[in-house]
Amino acid sequence: MTGVPGRQVVNVVGGRKRARDVKPGDHLWSLVDGRTVETTVLSVHSRASRRHVEVVTGRAAFQLGEGHSLASNEGWVPVGRTTGTLVEGTQARKLCRTRLDPVPGYDLGYLVGATCADGTVRGNYVSLVVNDRGFAARFAECLTSSTGLPASLEPVSRPSGYLGRDVPGFRVRVVSSYLADLLRQYVGGDAHHLRQRFPRVVLRDQDTLTGFLDGYIDGDGCRSKQWRGRVVVSANVPFLAELATVIGARFTPRTNERSSHLCVSDRWTERGSFHPEPHPLHLVESEWTRVTQVRPVVAEGRKPYTLYAFTLAPHESFLVNGHLVGTA
Repeated sequence: MTGVPGRQVVNVVGGRKRARDVKPGDHLWSLVDGRTVETTVLSVHSRASRRHVEVVTGRAAFQLGEGHSLASNEGWVPVGRTTGTLVEGTQARKLCRTRLDPVPGYDLGYLVGATCADGTVRGNYVSLVVNDRGFAARFAECLTSSTGLPASLEPVSRPSGYLGRDVPGFRVRVVSSYLADLLRQYVGGDAHHLRQRFPRVVLRDQDTLTGFLDGYIDGDGCRSKQWRGRVVVSANVPFLAELATVIGARFTPRTNERSSHLCVSDRWTERGSFHPEPHPLHLVESEWTRVTQVRPVVAEGRKPYTLYAFTLAPHESFLVNGHLVGTA
């Protein structure tokens, strides 16, 4: 029998509701290809039942009718047979945040490149603090253009170890856990400058890669005085090695524990080394957690439970306490 006990919380767009409070026309959260999407409640049906189950995972516990299935790494599995299985879900507390629709192109590439060079990615914000006002202004403009988030410059002072005093600078700071998670996803999960991977998402098209190079070199590079090109400086050797392959450049890392240099010719586009790759721009929000126990819940010596079943469209699945549940 399908249905959700009346007191069980389901993830409704805009917050949470107990199953018994869900009405036709409400929008529930679901997951499709790792993305959070909305699905609409067309109708609600209630029925009495003396038995359902409680599912305990590594993230939380929730209750369902025995006729439901859970999305697992092996496909849809009846809820009663999911013990020990990895099931799909997401962090319910992050469902309320604003989602972005990144626009591919030069500005997105510049945002990613500048962040890889000089940016800071924390749990719920992204920032750039530099001395060059022009660099900070370009970063803010590209961030807004590619994500829709408002960004502006803020004068700050920052300590200089070389000068031994504070020097004036400029900061761009945007609070968005979605953008922070997205940038971490682009660079392999760890945004630390020495551990980040080359963000292959910038290989979607040549404009995005060009923006990435300009943003990265504005932060960690300079123009050569001897030849037509620019030089990138970084201690992240795997990052530079992968970038060198993309632009068809030779790269020899230093072995004396100093930063390595990569030469980027102004004519790199003529080498034919760039090949577009299809990479998703959106954030993959789904995660996997293991079911540790499925235990029966029986109404003994009391009135039966009321289970609430939903008819949904366009997606016939919904999130219960952050876990993806099928309607059958």
